[in-house]
Amino acid sequence: MSIRFTAKASRGLVALALAAGLALGVAGCGSGGGDDRKPDTSASASKSSGSNPSAQEGQSEEPMAELQGQDGLLLQITSAARDSGGFVTVSGNLKNDGSKSVVVPPQMSGDETEIVKHGISLGGATLVDSKGKKRYYVLRDTEGRPLTTTGFATLQAGQSLPVFMQFPSPPATTTDVTFQLPTFASGTIKISG
Repeated sequence: MSIRFTAKASRGLVALALAAGLALGVAGCGSGGGDDRKPDTSASASKSSGSNPSAQEGQSEEPMAELQGQDGLLLQITSAARDSGGFVTVSGNLKNDGSKSVVVPPQMSGDETEIVKHGISLGGATLVDSKGKKRYYVLRDTEGRPLTTTGFATLQAGQSLPVFMQFPSPPATTTDVTFQLPTFASGTIKISG
């Protein structure tokens, strides 16, 4: 087996284990009122292919920003949450709002060699703090993989995929930032937490 195949298989197993753990956690958090319905989030998460991570739980129904991309792509940002570990996780949905299938543009990955070599991702995304005059790039793991949804291919007409990106957190006093992603319009989002 090649190292590339082994690495892909390992990532798939880790994603599968994570998805199973999340599904058990969501199932265990039921209301206890005798309602045996399965949560809607697990049904949509099971439709995603491979090791694509799902969006964060608890995102709002209404998008805080809708950014138009090329060929009918639409990025709907539903949450931008600051956590105690010093990170901001931006979650949402990437949707093909057009009437034809669209190949997700590789430019979304940005142009950094370390990120590009790991496939198409949202690694080119940035948060811009205009007041602090700083730009925050998507975080990477120790092997250079972006901490964002990866493995995009073609989106069919009307298809929507949950996405996420993690950034270093701007100062706690900064709540409004500009979100930028190559091939998409920019938009202002509000960081919660």
